[in-house]
Amino acid sequence: MTEHRPAPRTVVITGASGGIGRACAAAFAARGDRLALIARGRAGLDGAVHQAERAGAAKAIAIEADVADPDAVEAAARRAEEELGPIDVWVNDAFSSVFAPFTEITPEEFRRVTEVSYLGYVYATGAALRRMLPRGRGTVVQVGSAIAYRGIPLQTAYSGAKHAIQGWHEALRCELLASGTAVRTTMVQMPAVNTPQFDWVRSRLPRRAQPVPPIYQPEIAARAVLYAADHPARREYWVGASTVATLIANAVAPGLLDRYLARTGFDSQQTDEPRPADGPDNLFEPADRDTDFGAHGRFDRKARARSRQQQAAHALGNLGAAAARTAGRVIPGLRPAPPVPRTATEAGPGA
Repeated sequence: MTEHRPAPRTVVITGASGGIGRACAAAFAARGDRLALIARGRAGLDGAVHQAERAGAAKAIAIEADVADPDAVEAAARRAEEELGPIDVWVNDAFSSVFAPFTEITPEEFRRVTEVSYLGYVYATGAALRRMLPRGRGTVVQVGSAIAYRGIPLQTAYSGAKHAIQGWHEALRCELLASGTAVRTTMVQMPAVNTPQFDWVRSRLPRRAQPVPPIYQPEIAARAVLYAADHPARREYWVGASTVATLIANAVAPGLLDRYLARTGFDSQQTDEPRPADGPDNLFEPADRDTDFGAHGRFDRKARARSRQQQAAHALGNLGAAAARTAGRVIPGLRPAPPVPRTATEAGPGA
């Protein structure tokens, strides 16, 4: 029996040179998609392209761009379509951060984190929608975090950016649904992931930064993004049992969680090793300009390679989708009606 392979898509990924973005590039490449990989670091981008080509990408191109610059993002989107064809999926993952108490973060640093980690998503999604909406098709996947709902100490700038993305994403999703377009945006809330960020994010901590355990491998995050791109009707996905537990606890007893994180949040984000004084710093300049760090950080021995929660969620989602398709064939009246645009202008041609 011949295995069904989806038709190649054009996929754009920001923050693609390392961490979750790098793992996403490999995951989409294994499907045979065409990839436009956006980041600032040349060495990291080159490594991502080579890895994608080995994994089976139909074509992969590297685009050096800072997502905090809307003109650079627009130019990147234009180049992606010129070289690869109409964009089908856009994944936003680029971010920056500062590990430090709020009172030790300068206004310039806070502005930079916000411009990259929040406005970078806004600018990139705008570039994607300017191309997707006239065609009436396409999906934007926002890589989020449990921090989108639950801020944590020592990450005030990043927590603020992720909260901002969550609110903006909800508002944008409502607008897309109201317009009747088939273009969708969905968000994937991630757990702690073993990425290089903990060695290249600007830090003023006395000890080396680490993700709050339990830690998951970036391939788990990439599988979730791939699944969300294939099933964008859901508003968001939660990845990992720790994300589920955190978001439920925050909804039920946020005050208790405040006190718990006040007691544990400082030590749990640091190892016992002193922070190197000469470590890389990617806030204003790419840390991977000359060195390719890859997708994984230094926590391979601690990181989990599987998530039973994710496996169960995807299995249930696939089962539900199959049941809906079967019901639609047996009882035609159960088939969901296609979205009807309010006006032809709102939907654009082809909707």
